[in-house]
Amino acid sequence: MNLAEEKLSSEPFDAESDPSDREKAAERLLSNIKSQLPALEQLLSHLENEWGIEDGFYRFYHQSFKVYALQQMTEEICNALRNLLPGYSLNDWFQKIVAEGTNREFEISHNNDWLRHTRPILEACFHAHLFLKTAVKCGHELQSVPNQLPGYWAALLYLFNLR
Repeated sequence: MNLAEEKLSSEPFDAESDPSDREKAAERLLSNIKSQLPALEQLLSHLENEWGIEDGFYRFYHQSFKVYALQQMTEEICNALRNLLPGYSLNDWFQKIVAEGTNREFEISHNNDWLRHTRPILEACFHAHLFLKTAVKCGHELQSVPNQLPGYWAALLYLFNLR
């Protein structure tokens, strides 16, 4: 049985656990990224098309309620990220950023304090998007879990509390 086929823990990762557990989880993460790479690339391509993240970014500066559509993109990315290592909790800071930037509904009064209402939406989407890009980069560039951690891999390990 390879690492991708192992039954995953339903408990969140404990940073104090055995280092070999972290290593196995990191190997499983990379294996899952590689097996899910086509779907990750497709999602990334969809998000980076002309009606994706760049359009939402424009809508923010245009002060259009359509910026709120970025929340759905953020949720799609988060679902894809969670599927990379089921049973492991995502980083608390990341979850807080996403929580503050999703589940928002536009109200006309938001126009009076646009930044307060919409910047969290962009921030959540940008963090999620960068983690997705990082996962795709790892899938292309890493053949195995590296001993010397490049920043992009270390960031992804932090996302899953493996560092």
